[in-house]
Amino acid sequence: MPSLTEPLLVITDLDGSLLDHHTYSWQPSAPWLAKLKANGIPIVICSSKTTAEIVMLQAQMGLVGSPFIAENGAAVQLDAHWPNAQPSAGGFAGKGYTTLRAVMTRLREARGYKFFGFGDVTANEVAEWTGLSVKEAQLAKTREASEAFIWRDTDDKLAAFAADLAAEDLAITEGGRFYHVMSRSSGKGAAVRWLLDQYRQHDSREWHTVGLGDGPNDISMLDVVDYAVIIRGYSKTPVTLTSTHPSVYRTHAYGPEGWREGLDHFIIEA
Repeated sequence: MPSLTEPLLVITDLDGSLLDHHTYSWQPSAPWLAKLKANGIPIVICSSKTTAEIVMLQAQMGLVGSPFIAENGAAVQLDAHWPNAQPSAGGFAGKGYTTLRAVMTRLREARGYKFFGFGDVTANEVAEWTGLSVKEAQLAKTREASEAFIWRDTDDKLAAFAADLAAEDLAITEGGRFYHVMSRSSGKGAAVRWLLDQYRQHDSREWHTVGLGDGPNDISMLDVVDYAVIIRGYSKTPVTLTSTHPSVYRTHAYGPEGWREGLDHFIIEA
């Protein structure tokens, strides 16, 4: 089991994990956030949210300058306290937002697929979908290399859409609320591997990882961490890891209560 005294990264999803699925509150996780910060353990947000959204949440949580992974791996930010640290895609950004939106729109027009992406609607409509404020919804629309969308067609059509996207070097992943389209080279797992390599090169220590997530888009992240916490969630698709993972804990509680439960299970405080 990892302890608070060893090189450790805590890598966490947001919606339905560190944040409550319904209220977006993280207050039940506050005691653990304080312990991790007090012990100098980086808290790496790894989310489908945009860079703009994550930066705002970091300010609210007292995590300004911490590394993060945005848009399901499409954008990676190193620790801002490192010398010469700059925002970096780490090789994961792939196609830009305008390009992948054009592909999605062309396929919808040609095949008749029924879906609505964030680029199709106003910030007011995104706010209605998510429960965010209009200001927060506008940040959610500030996308760099992925699109969130609601699917309004059959499962068979979704499979056909995924195949058409694959031919364009794009992929679909399922989050807690939305489906997401991004480059096939992107993904939370690939971004975590890249970030972990940067840490090991930075100070030559053998860093270990605890990952926490609740949705199918977290699987690639949870597959590559040392200790995986699968938080009880609301997705209709079960979270089943693809690797034979030696250290997995499934929580009884949802959201930030489950987040706290997972860290209680794995991290030794003494």
